[in-house]
Amino acid sequence: METIYLDHAATSPMHPEVIKTMTEVMSETFGNPSSVHSFGRQAAGKLEMAREVIGKSLGVKYHEIVFNSGGTEGDNTAILETAFGRQNEGRHLITTQIEHPAVINTMKYLETQGFEVTYLPVDRKGNISLADFDASLRPDTILVSIMYGNNEIGNLMPVKEIGERLKEHPAYFHTDAVQAYGNQLIRPHELGVDFLSISAHKINGPKGVGFLFKSDAAKLAPLLRGGEQEEKRRAGTENLAGICGMAKAVELLTEDEREKRGELYDQFTQKVLTTLDQANIDYHVNGDVNNKLPHVLNLRFTEIISDLLLMKLDLRGIAVSTGSACTAGTVDPSHVLEAMYGKNAPEVKESLRVSFGYGNSLEQVEYFAGQLVASLQELTK
Repeated sequence: METIYLDHAATSPMHPEVIKTMTEVMSETFGNPSSVHSFGRQAAGKLEMAREVIGKSLGVKYHEIVFNSGGTEGDNTAILETAFGRQNEGRHLITTQIEHPAVINTMKYLETQGFEVTYLPVDRKGNISLADFDASLRPDTILVSIMYGNNEIGNLMPVKEIGERLKEHPAYFHTDAVQAYGNQLIRPHELGVDFLSISAHKINGPKGVGFLFKSDAAKLAPLLRGGEQEEKRRAGTENLAGICGMAKAVELLTEDEREKRGELYDQFTQKVLTTLDQANIDYHVNGDVNNKLPHVLNLRFTEIISDLLLMKLDLRGIAVSTGSACTAGTVDPSHVLEAMYGKNAPEVKESLRVSFGYGNSLEQVEYFAGQLVASLQELTK
């Protein structure tokens, strides 16, 4: 039985060149980058080369890149350290109802510590209102955290427009760009972003490593304290092999490659939707189809429980999901779909996320589309 992986929004397979790079580093460069002898200097050299590659991908200064364990740590660092470090200036923060759990749960924690958080609502397409944002921005707002692209429905958030609004406001601006990096050309300084979180495993790199872009203009205490690594911004010996693997993954995602992938993902989506139309399947695309990440497709099938459909497809060797990998495996409904449609709305239990990526082919997607139709027809008998 052919197996097809269509859950790249949860995690992506490592590229062979990434594995090769990491293996070479692990076998040949085992020194501690903080050591002053030749082994340490060799490791430090590779660390800075990786920082240069990643900084160049964002058009930022290389030392504005802080290596860490991934998106969750980046989100927590930006949010918690801004909140506690600037609480004398204000205790109000702004985010949205559809953020990743790494942001939502961190904000909820801050509410228990006496901070006030505004969760911007979304419409039925999953978009926030800039008028709502303008109304929520206050003199005591110290941080705005709004994701670049949503991991469940793919919607792109108005990051540029919010950055413009914050130019004359002292609030810091953080964006979780974990799902968008590699699929979008991102320039933090042009967007007015102070902090930006990334995970390597979303771009065919290793798990457990990522980085936080921290603008020179923003002051931020480290979340982890101890040694003086990362210019005293993140203590702990750097995961050199993982960082070098991440840098290789970034190198492979050239602008041409990104555009080619985007075009291919559009073909994938069109093939799935055309097949559903031809089979007269009742479906709806969740999210804003005109303003989204190309690799994420969230579909609602009327009166079909998504968990049952997911199991049907899994038995056919096809991996998809019903939402964020950080909440999948639990009985909790999608907070993103709840925000869009309301609690207990049928869309919440009748939706499936398909996400494309490296290794997928048009032939695979054609096979998936056929198996999807067959599974739906079985469930409606």
